Amino acid sequence: MAEARHRLGRQLTAWRDLAGVTQVELARRISYSRSAIANVEVGRDSSTRRFWQSADAEVGAGGALVAAFDQVHALARDFRRQTAGFDLEPEQPAAPVVAAPVAKPDGCECPVAVGRWTGRESRALREALRMTVSAFAKYLGVARETVSGWERRTASSSLSMHVQVMLDEVLACAGADAKTWFRLILDPADGVPHAWAGGTPATMGRVGRSR
Repeated sequence: MAEARHRLGRQLTAWRDLAGVTQVELARRISYSRSAIANVEVGRDSSTRRFWQSADAEVGAGGALVAAFDQVHALARDFRRQTAGFDLEPEQPAAPVVAAPVAKPDGCECPVAVGRWTGRESRALREALRMTVSAFAKYLGVARETVSGWERRTASSSLSMHVQVMLDEVLACAGADAKTWFRLILDPADGVPHAWAGGTPATMGRVGRSR
């Protein structure tokens, strides 16, 4: 996986150089930080499909970078299936980041989405996926210290926008059980044991919730 991310990052570097675009210029055009571009190009972070769609358009790659990302993402999904012990739903890479339906224990179906990701929601998602910090970092293609840093954030401190998009996509792709666990971990009103409780109530958006 590390080598696949490195190859993907080198392709971005090659296309960016061919287009005569610096990391700073590309970051400004696609609304990411220069360090985010640098992390992708050295293989430290594979980012999200939305990132690659924007970068592909800016450097004139004609879809080559998006296709390369999809290949790496599919490889990562296969790897996670083998190591994480849970099934993901079918791949829908072009789907918008929206609330996805999840069945509540009482039988109703309620979409779950996060309006603002902080350390609390990040940790709840990791625990809902039944992952350690190290496993979650590998899942996302980021450093273990990065995940630990997110989880140390207070409830009033939002994660960066590109991280929020990444976590949106992970939640959207999670299985129904994981989505249910995520909601139960964050929502004390359900009256069930929680894997982690603390901070302020989650900033979760629910559509059509019924009791």
